[in-house]
Amino acid sequence: MKILHTSDWHLGQYFMMKTREAEHLSFLNWLVALIKEQQIDAVIVAGDIFDSSAPPSYARKLYSDFIVKLQDSGCNQLIIVSGNHDSVAVLNESKSLLNALNVSVLAGLNDELSEHIVTLKDKDKQDAAIVCALPFLRAGDVMGSEAGLSAERKQQNLQRGIEKIYTDIYQIAQLQCQEKTLPIIATGHLTSVGCSVSESERDIYIGTLSAFPASLFPAFDYIALGHLHRSQKVQKSDVIRYSGSPIPLSFAETKHDKQVMIVDFLEQGEVKVTPIVIPRFQDLQVIKGSLEEVSEQLKTLASEKKQQSMWLEIKLNQSFYVSDVQSQLNSLVEGTNIEILKISSPKLNENSQWQETDSTTLDDLTPVDLFQHRLKCEDNLSEQQQTELKALFVQVCEALEDKA
Repeated sequence: MKILHTSDWHLGQYFMMKTREAEHLSFLNWLVALIKEQQIDAVIVAGDIFDSSAPPSYARKLYSDFIVKLQDSGCNQLIIVSGNHDSVAVLNESKSLLNALNVSVLAGLNDELSEHIVTLKDKDKQDAAIVCALPFLRAGDVMGSEAGLSAERKQQNLQRGIEKIYTDIYQIAQLQCQEKTLPIIATGHLTSVGCSVSESERDIYIGTLSAFPASLFPAFDYIALGHLHRSQKVQKSDVIRYSGSPIPLSFAETKHDKQVMIVDFLEQGEVKVTPIVIPRFQDLQVIKGSLEEVSEQLKTLASEKKQQSMWLEIKLNQSFYVSDVQSQLNSLVEGTNIEILKISSPKLNENSQWQETDSTTLDDLTPVDLFQHRLKCEDNLSEQQQTELKALFVQVCEALEDKA
């Protein structure tokens, strides 16, 4: 049994006002070709199929066209779970139809955990593995609302709630494979302790509630995780992994290879995980230095890669202001396919010391981030009051997402 693990497609995303449609189409076509080449039996997409709860029509078409192309790939099954960006209603609207194509859509947590159990078949139509297909778990799914709790207590309750769901569904899966020993796989869309987070990932839970200890997972044979955009192991485990996003969703992600995971369940319970590097379908680069140094680098790029499509972020580290820096730098790449999408410079503190952190714009902030900034402006609020107000705001945001 050979499974491909991917996640965080974010179909429909706009990057600095630039559409990612061409990149996503190239990735999905590449993915179908890989599935054929590697003779994949099942594909798991661990959440955030779409970038928003109301994806544009072209993003929905990319999604449906991929499923159609998959039918001729030799792959038997596709499992899709929802992420924090996905609308449960949008994913569920085609659930029954897709089920006829051996596509299992698990959007939102069902009252019966057994509904999240998917049995995978091999090419001989024999039971080959069991998947505990759990989507993004909202705080309301795993714990009740209780006023007056400290942040530490909320964290404990949340962790216990998530742990209980994974423990319960693992026990259900074990009961289903008593007669025949089958690998048990789990999915999850959350942040686990000890993982690297990039600037494009939004906090799922509030404050310290975001990280779930990997030690609380039951003994699944493989755990396919989504939400973090950097491909990585969890606590150095070969069988607890984030596949990461297939394309960079921020300039900070350009330094790392994008990957999908091929998970091969061999005889005698051995699990072999092979990361496959995804080609880069749109070149993104970050250029740092003084105005003079950046200008020289731009001239070199304009000369050597004139026809290549490239999106740039410029980070100036100089300590003086240039009013027409945008037009100056744009003139250096005029007539090429190189576009400067972002120019940033350090902040100046009260002692005229330049700091390394870039200035934050509204484009970089989530609603929760913006609300947190607003809370900090209130001198009459204690730290506990700020924490409680932020928790209430997160609940409101989650309620709005649920209705989307």
